[in-house]
Amino acid sequence: MDTRRLILVLIFTFSSFMLWESWQKYNQPKPPANAATTTPAGSGAPQPSAALQASPAAGAPATTAAPAVAAGETFTVQTDLVNATISAVGGDIVQLDLLNYKEHDSQDKTFALFNAKHQYMMQSGLIGDGLPTHRSTFRRVDGPTKLAEGADELKVRLEATAPNGAKVAKILTFKRGSYLVDVAWEIPNHGDKPLTTHAYYQLQRDDVAPEGETKMVSTFTGPAVYTDADKYQKVSFEDIGKDKAKFAKAADNGWLAMVQHYFVSAFVPKEKTPREYYMRKVEGSNVYQSGVIVPVGEIAPGAKGETSVSLYAGPQEQAVLKEVAPGLDLVVDYGWLTVVAAPIFWALQAIYKLVGNWGWAIVVLTIIIKAIFFPLSAASYKSMAKMRVLTPRLMQLKERYADDKQRLNQEMMKMYQTEKVNPLGGCLPIVVQIPVFIALYWVLLGAVEMRGAPWILWIKDLASADPYYILPVIMIVSMIIQTKLNPTPPDPIQAKMMMAMPFIFGVMFLWFPAGLVLYWVVNNILSIAQQWQITRMIEAGGKAANDAKA
Repeated sequence: MDTRRLILVLIFTFSSFMLWESWQKYNQPKPPANAATTTPAGSGAPQPSAALQASPAAGAPATTAAPAVAAGETFTVQTDLVNATISAVGGDIVQLDLLNYKEHDSQDKTFALFNAKHQYMMQSGLIGDGLPTHRSTFRRVDGPTKLAEGADELKVRLEATAPNGAKVAKILTFKRGSYLVDVAWEIPNHGDKPLTTHAYYQLQRDDVAPEGETKMVSTFTGPAVYTDADKYQKVSFEDIGKDKAKFAKAADNGWLAMVQHYFVSAFVPKEKTPREYYMRKVEGSNVYQSGVIVPVGEIAPGAKGETSVSLYAGPQEQAVLKEVAPGLDLVVDYGWLTVVAAPIFWALQAIYKLVGNWGWAIVVLTIIIKAIFFPLSAASYKSMAKMRVLTPRLMQLKERYADDKQRLNQEMMKMYQTEKVNPLGGCLPIVVQIPVFIALYWVLLGAVEMRGAPWILWIKDLASADPYYILPVIMIVSMIIQTKLNPTPPDPIQAKMMMAMPFIFGVMFLWFPAGLVLYWVVNNILSIAQQWQITRMIEAGGKAANDAKA
């Protein structure tokens, strides 16, 4: 198998991968028409396992059906980073606008992470007779709804009245310059017996992937769990629906998250706190709930119990996620290429700090990677250049021994030995570089820093497709030039396929994020310069040798 066939195999493999991803995205379930803004049926409070009530252990939540709860009154609180809409029903955060981000398809609208369209919201409640759940009605205690100038935090207090008259409070604390929200409970015991209860915190969302991020590649959307013992575990909605989900259900560490492209929401209980993770499908819908149950501890008569969990709801900025909780940065998932992709992203960030523009950071990083692989690329291009010089003689052999394949192969091998040409010489350098290039591909695809980041002139968002298709056209032209520099395949069918590949790839790249296309364009231009120089030197040397023999 020569270099041409290897390239064809690689192109076919990459194209098949892209088509498979597109097919998966096309076949994902569509959002239901007129998505309800009410809490769906079958979403009652979860129940801790008997073991958790005594000590931390695994257990599954109850999923008994319950009637839908009508949407309650809402109010909005504002900080420097978010607008959060809170419902009187459950005290849930039913919409969360991230002020520094715009909707993918409309730059005039602020991006909403929690939203009614996907029935995506944060819910929490208490477990026990007469205690408020995410279905109970709360009353907001008067207080500010906007983060004051110079203030570091904004507290929102909501109260629900228990049957015995006790005022159970949920306190949401928003912080300046942070996407963290502290979700706390104050539980007074007005009875004459000790009270033992648990608090639950859950994220609700439908199974439809976010719109408009990329038309060609689908990224993971769904819940995930992290513990020290089991590490990062993604769970598909399909497995939850079939009751086949496998994840760590009990620990005294870790977090639970709802992941989507570029953004994440995650509950992070305090370290060394017993907790039980659960996931369930809401009956009769495509809505899922994933959450964590934590024990509050025994509350003596006349005393007050307290518990709290941190909620992160914002962009997947890796440096920030590392500070929030160990392992939370793994939601930016590069799969088996993480060991390669992580240092690439670190280098990209370091370059950005120097140049101040993510587009130019991509250009500089591509040049650096190209320089690192220069010796390998040079070996590949030398092999191709030598094969290019031998192409006329190979064509003559093919015509001479057209009816004798065995003799043709013998003569070709003899020529390779005489001219000291290895037909596979260009393969290894290409194979070695593939993991690096694929890792860089996933880095550029998954980095939220690219979202809304401009480059130059018409490129206003490196995470969106080129609006005028200029970069894809330049890429097509560069691939055509590269094809011309490669040795012409003896087989006419192979030759036609090689000429068609730039246009096939070009059509695919029309919908790729501009940052990815920019990387390919710069890489192609550098490859053309290197290959042209090496080919010119090899052909000049071959001509001089032929003249000397003559």
